[in-house]
Amino acid sequence: MSERSPAPGGLELIQSLVNTLDIESGADSLDTAEGRAHFGLAEEDLPRARELRESLRVALLAHAGHPPHRAVTPLGELLTASPLVVAVDPADGSATLAPAALASAGEGPLLSRVAAAIAHALVEGTWHRLKACEAADCHWAYYDRSPAGRGRWCSMQVCGARAKMRRYRAK
Repeated sequence: MSERSPAPGGLELIQSLVNTLDIESGADSLDTAEGRAHFGLAEEDLPRARELRESLRVALLAHAGHPPHRAVTPLGELLTASPLVVAVDPADGSATLAPAALASAGEGPLLSRVAAAIAHALVEGTWHRLKACEAADCHWAYYDRSPAGRGRWCSMQVCGARAKMRRYRAK
């Protein structure tokens, strides 16, 4: 729904995962083989992927100062199943966070990639800029690039305009 540019770095993975469900229409791109392939998911991975998606959505709503849209497994609880290690490249000494089970393999399970993306974003100071739209029929993930970091909607032209019109009509 958003016309905003994608989130930086690994946050783009999280943003695209949260945005697989269009709450307004009910369309879920994880229902398609192509949608699952984008995240390296098999059909049997769907229940866990959807649980992760909604837990991420609750965290992003919290970043924007909004209550959870429904009860979910806490994100921290889900992420404990995906410990990270510091992997050091012997060639140049560079270090990165990697899933513990796949420290040398690169790509890992979705949960591990999400955990690594969150850890990198925390280090970079960008994690709290990834938010979910406050519109109850949207909750689309977006990266807040506003100077003060107080963005409320994924799209000022759609969700923001609707909210302002509702407030105006209520007066």
